Amino acid sequence: MAGLLALGVGVPGSVQASAHASVQASARVADGPEADVAYHGRVALSGARLRIWLVPENDGPAAVPNATLRVRLSAELADRQQLAEGCARAGSREVVCETGPLPLHGRGRHIALLLDLRERAPEVAVRVDTWWDGRATDRNHSNDEHVVLALDTGDTYAF
Repeated sequence: MAGLLALGVGVPGSVQASAHASVQASARVADGPEADVAYHGRVALSGARLRIWLVPENDGPAAVPNATLRVRLSAELADRQQLAEGCARAGSREVVCETGPLPLHGRGRHIALLLDLRERAPEVAVRVDTWWDGRATDRNHSNDEHVVLALDTGDTYAF
């Protein structure tokens, strides 16, 4: 779309204006503070119950007032969940949690999730990433995007 905007080809005026506004909004977000959000934690699967403990961190160079992390699963969640404060179900296989303030070179709140699966699974892939970054720019996603395979053994897997 950006290429079409530059050429002015085949884009009606209202669509062109809307796309241009979207490009400008993206540029403003990229102009926000730079931070390096990271997640460290553990995952364990036992029966149809998945335990996730994690701590969000920020290596800077700026503080982040709040961010939202997302946990996606390869298995469906049971209909009823009792989630930690600041967390919400975002789909049949997703939970999102706010991190709280992430100070420069500091940690956010510890997040513990005890998730019930719809049915027992021999393994569950757990994906953790940043869903909303508090308008910060994070150029290093190697420490805030994780995939952990948890086997139904009760063993703990660290990330």
